[in-house]
Amino acid sequence: MAARYMIPKDAVAEGAAVPEKVKLKIARDATLAKEKETAVAAAKKDHEEQRAALKNRTQQYEKEYSDYQKKLIDLRREAKLGGNFFVEPEAKLLFVVRIVGIIKLSPKPRKVLQLLRLKQLHNGVFLKVNKPILQMLKLVQPYVTYGYPSLKTVRALVYKRGYGKVSKQRIPLSDN
Repeated sequence: MAARYMIPKDAVAEGAAVPEKVKLKIARDATLAKEKETAVAAAKKDHEEQRAALKNRTQQYEKEYSDYQKKLIDLRREAKLGGNFFVEPEAKLLFVVRIVGIIKLSPKPRKVLQLLRLKQLHNGVFLKVNKPILQMLKLVQPYVTYGYPSLKTVRALVYKRGYGKVSKQRIPLSDN
């Protein structure tokens, strides 16, 4: 039972004659109130557990990111000390924005833009970097602009414009 529903408390003076229906109603309301208390307590405990798990997962990701950055710094320094070159790892994510509308657009680029989910002007999508995606981007190069976003940029974009679906409703993403 949801916490927002109020269960009425009927007070009856002691020693007063009370009809049977009213006694049954008072007993029913008492059991409902008890059920509600246990349900609210369970929901609160469950919510706290979820928040704790979320916090741990976030800390784990932050540690993973910082370890990766430290590893890259160590590799750069090692290469510099050895007099070698350090080849930066390739990005795994692309952000693509459509910059041209639909007027005088030939069918092939139009289809590729559709496949990339770029159906309107100024639409942007995150894409995984792989060979087929890069081939498609070559086909639509005059109609899009793209780049490799940093973690900070991804976070800002997702929190500003990101939505998730919860029980068939579009909910804006506000925190982790």
